[in-house]
Amino acid sequence: MTAVFDDSVQRAVLHHMNADHTDDNVLIARAFSPLPDVIAATMTTFDGEAGQWHVITADGAEDVIRIPWPGGAITERAEVRREIVALYDAACARLGVEPRPHS
Repeated sequence: MTAVFDDSVQRAVLHHMNADHTDDNVLIARAFSPLPDVIAATMTTFDGEAGQWHVITADGAEDVIRIPWPGGAITERAEVRREIVALYDAACARLGVEPRPHS
């Protein structure tokens, strides 16, 4: 069964991603969206299997994409950060972008 994270964890992670990592959201969406030319992306939810982003393209098309965690299913809050960082690194590799160091 897919792990579901409580509302406080969802709010904290989504606030952090959408306030502090807007460029990372777009990078991840560009790498994994089936739509071309993603110009905006907002992380909307996540669970133990994947993260979900609302994306907007240059021509105004919108979609919701669900991207599985690279390391497989997760159950703990600390694993969310690890998997988002792994998605970021995978997106950089896919797009040929030099990733920044992780602290």
